[in-house]
Amino acid sequence: MKTIQFREAVCEAMSEEMRRDESVYLMGEEVAEYNGAYKASKGMLDEFGPKRVIDTPIAELGFAGIAVGSTMTGNRPIVEYMTFNFSLVGIDQIINNAAKIRQMSGGQFKCPIVFRGPTASAGQLAATHSQAFESWFANTPGLKVVVPSNPYDAKGLLKSAIRDDDPVIFMESEQMYGDKGEVPEGEYVIPLGVADVKRKGDDVTIVSFGKIIKEAYKAADELEKEGISCEIIDLRTVRPLDKEAVLESVKKTNRLVVLEEAWPFGNVSTELTYIVQSEAFDYLDAPIVKINTADTPAPYSPVLLEEWLPNSDDVVKAVKKVLYK
Repeated sequence: MKTIQFREAVCEAMSEEMRRDESVYLMGEEVAEYNGAYKASKGMLDEFGPKRVIDTPIAELGFAGIAVGSTMTGNRPIVEYMTFNFSLVGIDQIINNAAKIRQMSGGQFKCPIVFRGPTASAGQLAATHSQAFESWFANTPGLKVVVPSNPYDAKGLLKSAIRDDDPVIFMESEQMYGDKGEVPEGEYVIPLGVADVKRKGDDVTIVSFGKIIKEAYKAADELEKEGISCEIIDLRTVRPLDKEAVLESVKKTNRLVVLEEAWPFGNVSTELTYIVQSEAFDYLDAPIVKINTADTPAPYSPVLLEEWLPNSDDVVKAVKKVLYK
């Protein structure tokens, strides 16, 4: 094993897949000459050249369309958005073309493409740059949605995403690019759609994904001091959703808390709540609690932002609520 940063895990995954398959290429704003806005493509231009690492204009709709079209001629593009907030400019290509090509062509065309970049809040970036889009894209048939929370998962899942024959939305975080973690020296992949039990426990199940899962870890450490044992599940992929892993855990602990950095209406935690109450109702000893951001655009003020975001204290309170403590 070796210890690398999250951004290095992303770079390694892309570089290894580009060495393995000449049809894979990377395009996006500042991915080449600048080595990526977050240095997640550092050194790739030098290795692969300007025909496979392509700097684009600030025109997300245009380069998303070029990338989608190129899949029909045998290419496997990786499209980097500087932030998924900017993907809204190109969302027509993602939703109306990438997600629907296979079905609308009667299976004649695959669309092996990865759209990747940071999602959700990253400090004081204000309302238009602090949005979580996981549930938006996961609501679209034809798209797969991946949200890793550490370097090991990021590399293994990104390699699988690049090899997948369907469009994959791969969501990162500006606040995780510097995170360090162990990854194997050799080749490995992590299959899409498989959750991971990050921490074993008996009293309550906490389900989360992405950078906000760190608050679940903090809460579990605090609760352990009080003799409360938390099982933490990292979904890793929100579409397809590994409901079996969640159901199995809930049948053991009989209680569920879902932590998600998203607005509270119609999100991933809402879907999980429905699944568990419909398929494991008899195992529940308490109503499910879901923890989300406040139902407002993200504030710029650091005081308000702290109040807006879920934190470990919220998780502790939710766990005690389902335990009637």
